[in-house]
Amino acid sequence: MARDPHVVVVTGASGGIGRATARAFGARGAQVALLARGEKGLEGAAQEVRAAGGTALPLAVDTSRSQDLQGVAQRIEEELGPIDVWVNTAFTTVFAPFTQIRPEEFERVTQVTYLGYVYGTRAALDVMLPRDRGTIVQVGSALAYRGIPLQSAYCGAKHAIQGFHDSLRCELLHDKSSVRVTMVQMPAVNTPQFSWVLSRLPRQARPVPPIYQPEVAAKAVLYAADHPKRREYWVGGTTAATLIANTFAPGLLDRYLARTGYDSQQTDRPHDPHQPANLWEPADSAAGHDFGAHGIFDDTSTRRSYQLWASQHHGLLGAAAVAAAAAGVLATTRGGRS
Repeated sequence: MARDPHVVVVTGASGGIGRATARAFGARGAQVALLARGEKGLEGAAQEVRAAGGTALPLAVDTSRSQDLQGVAQRIEEELGPIDVWVNTAFTTVFAPFTQIRPEEFERVTQVTYLGYVYGTRAALDVMLPRDRGTIVQVGSALAYRGIPLQSAYCGAKHAIQGFHDSLRCELLHDKSSVRVTMVQMPAVNTPQFSWVLSRLPRQARPVPPIYQPEVAAKAVLYAADHPKRREYWVGGTTAATLIANTFAPGLLDRYLARTGYDSQQTDRPHDPHQPANLWEPADSAAGHDFGAHGIFDDTSTRRSYQLWASQHHGLLGAAAVAAAAAGVLATTRGGRS
């Protein structure tokens, strides 16, 4: 397999989707800059990228600090070369009803999960726009369109990212820039977040089934990076169903989630009061341990998404639908003449 000459930056690369994405780019032979706060997680991610065949540059950085990201972008270009792809996926959150989230906690989630994307995008554009080339991939969520209970801080941040993405894309199109920005809306994914985010729920937090493995998400990110002219991609049938339902019956969905949203986001096990929380400090720091890409729900997670394939081949499916419709019309016409 030929080596990929691309220089790729992945934020939130120490775990979950970011880590799986970094590893997937590494398997192509790309040079991958890994950005995250946790030293143990970064070290493990770098080892995986190298083992896959890529070059790894792990950099400990808090993406909520804009000046730090500016300096990091310059260092990456000095050590690896011009940045071709920048993937934003770093986040943190709090699992709790809104009234149980302290103002400073909500602010912190917003700084990391929303402004981290804004600052990362700005750092990427500062080096990409003068060259008039490059791709930025925003890792989004179905929750960018549809808020759910117990995740007000995260949903608010993802909604903000969606609005920011739309605005920026319009500006780039207006300027006829060759720099591309696209967004990938994710379903529930089996990441370590459920073992390291701040939770005030009585039971263990979990993703709402069906649950997908991080490799499914990583595959979607790589495809989006290769085909960035699309404004966004949807991953998972639940993502498509949620966005469609929210478009046509948002009030009905409000009531449904009010009835089911609390239980569906918790297991039957009590919440561990000693569980680490990465809101202020990384759980995979030097004093912690490497959580890897996967969370604790491997037994109930899938590695495939038929809807992702459909999203990637919407043109082919559209042509097939038109052909089928034409064939139906022709058959009806012939039947009427017989």
